[in-house]
Amino acid sequence: QVKKVGENCQVGFLGLGMWPDKTREELPMMPKGRYEIMKRHMPRVGSLGLDMMLRTCTIQVNLDYSSEADMVQKFRTGLALQPLATALFANSPFTEGKPNGYLSYRSHIWSDTDPHRTGMLPFVFEDGFGYERWADYMLDVPMYFVFRDGKYIDAAGLSFRDFLEGKLEVLPGEKPTESDWWDHLSTAFPEVRLKSFLEMRGADGGPWSRICALPAFWVGLLYDQNALDAAWNLVKAWTMEERETLRNAVPKEALDAAIPGGGKLCDLAKEVLAIARSGLAARGRLNSSGDNETGFLETLDEIVATGKVPAQVLLDRYNGEWNGDISRVYKYSF
Repeated sequence: QVKKVGENCQVGFLGLGMWPDKTREELPMMPKGRYEIMKRHMPRVGSLGLDMMLRTCTIQVNLDYSSEADMVQKFRTGLALQPLATALFANSPFTEGKPNGYLSYRSHIWSDTDPHRTGMLPFVFEDGFGYERWADYMLDVPMYFVFRDGKYIDAAGLSFRDFLEGKLEVLPGEKPTESDWWDHLSTAFPEVRLKSFLEMRGADGGPWSRICALPAFWVGLLYDQNALDAAWNLVKAWTMEERETLRNAVPKEALDAAIPGGGKLCDLAKEVLAIARSGLAARGRLNSSGDNETGFLETLDEIVATGKVPAQVLLDRYNGEWNGDISRVYKYSF
């Protein structure tokens, strides 16, 4: 339906993790005050932040938790397995009309955007992690802005701790409101982000046919206690160095990346998908035909069975039947 409406308006939809053929300069920016501040600040802290803002697309899943302990287990499991989601949904192999050497270039972009507000968050796996430790982390994430009287005030790089003490140099003597804190919470971009829910942020954008696979993957793993325990048991012995190594390998290698203890990520994917399927079956949510939610995982089963993530399929087409014509991706990727 959306595609048909778009055709009438001469608008197309592209299910990819990164714009495949446009330069930064060719793309407009949404006219929003906070984005102007971010646009000025990004080049100060990384070389790829403007690409993140202008040329990438993700699909995220927001998940509930029932208690602090439940949040911690889901956060740790989701963070450790986020590279697997990145691999399964890797879908950004082109930049400015050519292969860029990555399967998820969108994921690579996050590695050079802003180290103060991105990454795999080692402290989440430390003893005692909970709401208070997250609040401490957020207090140390540099600010972007303060919203006052309908305008965004540039506070990029300043300290929210100073703001709490009334020492913010752009608003001297003023202290933050609860709304200021909620705004600030939205300016950290780790692989998993905590708000009043947990955001899973590792997947590239993709066509509508794969959209439901992503929430099915995470709901199956995290919304059934037996599945959650099983998933956590797979990764709980990994060290921070091992988690970081895997995260850094996945943008180029996807399911071929080595995992701690030996083997490849594709091997782990089979185990994790089996757990997700068991979790969805245990939920017992049925449609009008009596089918449960496990069918949404079939597209991921196919990816694991073939060993080819979406980006590799695109590259095969680019190097084969498309004969290097990147414009063909517009008809294929929705």
